[in-house]
Amino acid sequence: MVTVSQDSVATVSQDGVVTAWRELSACHAAACAALERELGERHGLGISDFEVLERLAESDGRKFRAQDLAEAVHLSQSALSRLVDRLARHGLVERCGCDVDRRGVYVVLTGAGEQRHAEAVPTHRDVLARHLPASMLSAAGSGR
Repeated sequence: MVTVSQDSVATVSQDGVVTAWRELSACHAAACAALERELGERHGLGISDFEVLERLAESDGRKFRAQDLAEAVHLSQSALSRLVDRLARHGLVERCGCDVDRRGVYVVLTGAGEQRHAEAVPTHRDVLARHLPASMLSAAGSGR
C-alpha cells in the first residue's frame, strides 16, 4: 500500500487532489474492466471470484473464516455467500464448520480451485502490469 504523509498533502492544491483522484478512479475503472473481461474470457472468473481464490490460496491451510473473508475482499456477508455458493457449485471452494465456534463457517479452497487460481494468476498480473501507472508499480517494487 502506498501512503502519503500529511506534509505532502498540504503542498498539493485542491485542484491537484481532485485531478489525482480522477486519474486514480479512471485507472481503477480501466483495470477492473480489463480484469473482468480477460479473467472471464480466459478462466471463467470474475474479479471478485479471483480475489476470493487469491485470498484463500495465500492463507494458512487454504481456508478463511467467511466473515473475515468478506471483510478482506470488501463484500457484504450476503454478497460473499452468493459468490461462495457459485464457486462451490463449480467445485472451486467448499464450506466447512468451525470447530471452535459452531456459528462460524470456513471457506476452503479445493484442489480444482487451487488449479483455476494458478492458471488465472498470469492473466491477472499481466492485466495489472498493463493498466497500473508505472509510478505505482515502481513504488510497489521498492516496498514503499
